[in-house]
Amino acid sequence: MTVVVHSPPREEGSSLLLRLWTEDDIPELIDAYRDPVMRQWTRFHVNDEQDARRWIELQRKGWNDGDRLSFAVIESAAENDRPRLVANVVVKGYVAGGDSAEVGYWTTHAVRGRGIAGRALELLTTWAFERFTPHGLKCLRLLHQVDNHASCRVAQKCGYGLAEIVPARPPFPNDGHVHIRRAPQESISYG
Repeated sequence: MTVVVHSPPREEGSSLLLRLWTEDDIPELIDAYRDPVMRQWTRFHVNDEQDARRWIELQRKGWNDGDRLSFAVIESAAENDRPRLVANVVVKGYVAGGDSAEVGYWTTHAVRGRGIAGRALELLTTWAFERFTPHGLKCLRLLHQVDNHASCRVAQKCGYGLAEIVPARPPFPNDGHVHIRRAPQESISYG
């Protein structure tokens, strides 16, 4: 199932935009993965241009297959500034007609602590519910290791309530938190 994005999600009155990944993102993607904090929480590491091309191809494949819908999060700081990559957000594991999927994200080192993760996750969450609730989506799950306190705060600020603690399983060495956010009942636009 190929998913079509007619217009990328954009935060109203803001410089934050979600768009599909392109090869133009390779230098910033490599730079983002130089951050040891990000590497601690992610499974796939980008070390060079070849890894970055493979990573972007995985994102394209996810869109073509409809099971990994990943967006580059871009911010324009000022009119004259070049837009820059600040994060990644993704809906994973959605199956046509399914009632749940998983969301994930990462942010670049340069923007941590500025609320970008929460804003981007909220954009993604709204988009996913608007796009897939008419087809059966009822909830989104967010998973992180219990010691990733920043992700726990982002999940809670975005309305993802802690639902359970799951035991560690490779490649993750620690137990995990599962946060859940349910689809809104009234505010979904089906047009």
